Amino acid sequence: MTHASPPFSSHAVGLIGRGISASRSPAIHEAEARALGVPLTYRLFDFDAMKWADEDLGRAVRLMADIGYSGSNVTFPFKQQVIEHCDELSAQARVLGAVNTLVFRDGRVIGENTDWIGFSWLVERAFGSIAGVSVAQIGTGGAGSATALALGQLGAGEVVLFDPEAARAQRLAESLSQAVPSCRFTVADDVGAAIAPCAGVVNATPVGMAKLPGVPFDPALMRADQWLADIIYFPLETELLAAARTQGQRVANGVSMVVGQAAEAFRHITGIAPDRERMLARLLADIAGEQAA
Repeated sequence: MTHASPPFSSHAVGLIGRGISASRSPAIHEAEARALGVPLTYRLFDFDAMKWADEDLGRAVRLMADIGYSGSNVTFPFKQQVIEHCDELSAQARVLGAVNTLVFRDGRVIGENTDWIGFSWLVERAFGSIAGVSVAQIGTGGAGSATALALGQLGAGEVVLFDPEAARAQRLAESLSQAVPSCRFTVADDVGAAIAPCAGVVNATPVGMAKLPGVPFDPALMRADQWLADIIYFPLETELLAAARTQGQRVANGVSMVVGQAAEAFRHITGIAPDRERMLARLLADIAGEQAA
């Protein structure tokens, strides 16, 4: 039986950041909206291209809200700075001290963080339940805060953090220990000590990206019975993932995290739940086409 599509509202959505001309977000959101029959346009607010100063952030947020945008994604370097321009924060955004999604509703600006939801989907999809296990996480920067929160929320018994900036890792451990008391967040002195006792390993550093090639640690530190999640998605196969696969490990790249956070942002902004698997298949096809070109 064919059902008529419900009368969806039209949505204007943005992305605020710097150097975002190559962002995949417009294609991801607009394609899924078309598949759902939802009128949606997605525009980039690239502060570099527009020659705007960081101090113009509040004006940009207010402009979008005033002219009828439904919401906006937020990326580097504004995820922390945008908080002061929000009227309300979700519990997760407050814990992480970062906002990647703005929802404009009834004259108010609501700050959300969907990065942790994206990583939760990656882990559940690739590795199933991690309840009670120990997981090592390498890197505790902006993305690392979200991934560590996700591990705790997924029921990990312990998350062992390592970062060359030990003080940063310690601050995150203390913050998340209060937010997710059911999980132990500890800090290791070196990367080998972090990895050795754990069932899984997360690379939350940018090392391995196309513009930052290499490996964040020696892959030989990992065992074949450990799983590896790498938050990097371009390239789809980093040097670290390739080495882990050779060692017989179960591995996952960061593409489903990208889709998961985008899907959750789409839901917050439009009020409509998208099809994450369809979004993922489309993005993988696009990346494969680019790599083959």
